Amino acid sequence: MSIAVVRHVPFEDVGWIADALRSRDLETAYFDVAAGVAAPDPLRHEALIVMGGPMSANDDLPWIPPEIECVRRAIDSRRPVLGICLGAQMVARALGARVYRNSRKEIGWFPVHWTEAGASDPILGGLSNPLTVFHWHGETFDLPRGADWLAYSDACRHQAFRWHSHVYALQFHVEVTAAMIEDWCAQDANCGDVRELASPIDAQAHAAEQERAAGIVFGRWAARVRNGWFSATAGQ
Repeated sequence: MSIAVVRHVPFEDVGWIADALRSRDLETAYFDVAAGVAAPDPLRHEALIVMGGPMSANDDLPWIPPEIECVRRAIDSRRPVLGICLGAQMVARALGARVYRNSRKEIGWFPVHWTEAGASDPILGGLSNPLTVFHWHGETFDLPRGADWLAYSDACRHQAFRWHSHVYALQFHVEVTAAMIEDWCAQDANCGDVRELASPIDAQAHAAEQERAAGIVFGRWAARVRNGWFSATAGQ
């Protein structure tokens, strides 16, 4: 079984998601769209993951409209879709919602709180409430029509949503490892954000807690992809 992964920059990789996929014999096919690789045909894959990146979902870049169309086709064909940060914003746009600048940037370790729907969600339910996770974003999105609001933080109201049962969008980065955080802080594309921080980011501060949460969240998601659960319930 193949999972299509849309990647916008090489350093924003799948992180802990890889372990969950590998342990369930799910293969990954990468599509580096910003480097000129065409967006995948979602009908050739069992699921679609859309990762983060330092650009905006509203940028006038030639690969953004085809990517949004790819996400829309995946959703319409009832493929499981998982969007993270920029990927979550792409999912929101594919569902007709607005993406715009958040009231302030949210970079570092901050708690997310689960809504009632989030606390009982089959993917996110049962996690600590609040749960401290890693963030790196300056934009946010409106909830698409028909979406279930799952999580919020003090700085950003819309941190996660579910659309029907097969589409998940997470603004926060529960997938990143401590090594990835250290690498992000050293990337030229992120230097402007790093200079704005009041103090350096401690990549290890909540890494163990995040690893446990990632194992639960992505383990559940991957198991449902593997077992066809999303396909069976996507119309609900």
